[in-house]
Amino acid sequence: LTGPPGFLTGVCGVAVGYPLDTVKVRIQTEAKYTGIWDCVRDTYHRERVGGWTPGLPLPSQGLSLPMCTVSLVSSVSFGTYRHCLAHICRVRYGSAGAKPAKTDITLSGFASGLVRVFLTSPTEVAKVRLQTQTQVQQRRQPSASGPSVPSAVPPTCPVPPAGPLPGPRFHGPLHCLATVAREEGLRGLYKGSSALLFRDGHSFATYFLSYAILCEWLTPAGQSRPDVSGVLVAGGCAGTLAWAVATPMDVIKARLQADGQGRQRYHGLLHCVLTSVREEGPRVLFKGLLLNCCRAFPVNMVVFVAYEAVLRLTRGLLT
Repeated sequence: LTGPPGFLTGVCGVAVGYPLDTVKVRIQTEAKYTGIWDCVRDTYHRERVGGWTPGLPLPSQGLSLPMCTVSLVSSVSFGTYRHCLAHICRVRYGSAGAKPAKTDITLSGFASGLVRVFLTSPTEVAKVRLQTQTQVQQRRQPSASGPSVPSAVPPTCPVPPAGPLPGPRFHGPLHCLATVAREEGLRGLYKGSSALLFRDGHSFATYFLSYAILCEWLTPAGQSRPDVSGVLVAGGCAGTLAWAVATPMDVIKARLQADGQGRQRYHGLLHCVLTSVREEGPRVLFKGLLLNCCRAFPVNMVVFVAYEAVLRLTRGLLT
């Protein structure tokens, strides 16, 4: 019952939100960006439309891996929530179909977020490495004219580069995962999983709880479920609230996962938090908050409309 809705909601979510996710990750991991538009302009200047164009299946930006794994992750996430909620209702009220309390929904949502971590951590590492490798490559490139030396006479023409610029280190998601596993071991694939646990546990509890509450408020009198417009509003608002809760740990997760490219700066979750706040102030924990919330509203409108539609369809077929 949960597989088809989970598959469709996941694909819709990635298709709508992934390009903005690339901009978000770069803002969170690069201190040089002053805002969203600065990152967008810089990305376009260096990579043209291919850097962030919506809907393009660009392996170099890590989109193919989320598309390939999203059906499994989303099905497990929504399936865990529904089965956990049904089990709690069966134990507490004697029937899986009983109306759950807000605490039941919160616990089921929290369990859903925790289960996701074990599946998403490797794909998140690959996604972040692919999204940030352009910046890492740019920092590593030596100046074409060598180190600057004071001179009274300016050169008459620029000195050509010594050789061709190096290509990207990772050639796709699978190559990235294989490289990380070979160089950093299994721990490298689960880098940042502690931050991911804190992010997804609390955010998914907020996600499902706020969606359930908003659906109750938006359900017309005499009906058991809201109409399409109510699902759109409830889904969009639930996603926005969830990302508002998740953003601080999302910043830390991205920094920990991008840290494997070059010299390692952070020694763990707490060290990353303290170092980031000391160097950039407390505002660093909310980098990408506006983009996360703006991205979350349309993405989760689509996610929950697709979920409710397919769920009703499968229920109809089963009955």
